[in-house]
Amino acid sequence: MIGTEREAARQDPAAEDRFVRVDVGGAVMQCRTCGSGPLLVLLHGMGRTGADWAEQHDRLTAGHRVVSMDLPGFGGSDRLPPPTTLTALAGAVWRTLDALAQDGPAVLVGNSLGGAVAMQASLDRPDRCRGLVLLSSAGFGRRTTAGLRLAAVPGLGRALLAPHPSVAARVERAQFHDPALATPARVRTALTAAEAPWAASVFGEVLHDLGDWRGVRGPWRRALLTKVAAAALPTLLVWGARDRILPAAHLAAAAAALPHATTRLLPDCGHMPQIERPDEVAALVADFVAELP
Repeated sequence: MIGTEREAARQDPAAEDRFVRVDVGGAVMQCRTCGSGPLLVLLHGMGRTGADWAEQHDRLTAGHRVVSMDLPGFGGSDRLPPPTTLTALAGAVWRTLDALAQDGPAVLVGNSLGGAVAMQASLDRPDRCRGLVLLSSAGFGRRTTAGLRLAAVPGLGRALLAPHPSVAARVERAQFHDPALATPARVRTALTAAEAPWAASVFGEVLHDLGDWRGVRGPWRRALLTKVAAAALPTLLVWGARDRILPAAHLAAAAAALPHATTRLLPDCGHMPQIERPDEVAALVADFVAELP
């Protein structure tokens, strides 16, 4: 069956695997689209790019329409007028889908910052969101890695965010429990993204919007989670037990904040389950979508 579905996807022009650039209100957004079926929208984390979803594109194309995007100001996408905020990023998700002519109901899949963006986007357009899959998502706790807290210190942050190969390699290793996954190719992708002319500014703006040197601020988290809980969209929460960016203790807080959600803790896995446990995450996403009303 899987082989037949993949062959059908190859024959369907709408299912072609393409990297595209679309204009969204004067900002050019870089996206990847493939497959056909229920719409999945994949949203990356802070300082990351849509490349973090390559393994999921490979696995979910059969039977799903998969769209990933470089969020505004990250990777190959232009920045929005400053400041870059959670609200602005969430709004850009729907405008990008409109530009791609993807106006059907979507399941939003977010990792880290992308999880918070997904939650906010679901509130902005509840008529267009079928469910949420949140992978090691921001928004559930204050504690985060020391590197992010230091980057939020005025004056110091700009210096820490300057692109440098050794810094990019260290940050990449921190994403995974298995250090072998911090490949030279992934380090090069991260370094290229950090070298964009607006990368440090956008990173700093998002940090200022959501956190400070003490960690992730509480007021926006509590306000967002109260609304997401009230909306009670079908939600799947997945965390890596060895997450060094947003520790796995956040999963308990997430389950308490969203009691309607299903939770999964993946052993020996870091901050990016979609890369470190690609088969397991793809199966969880596919099963979640299949069970939606």
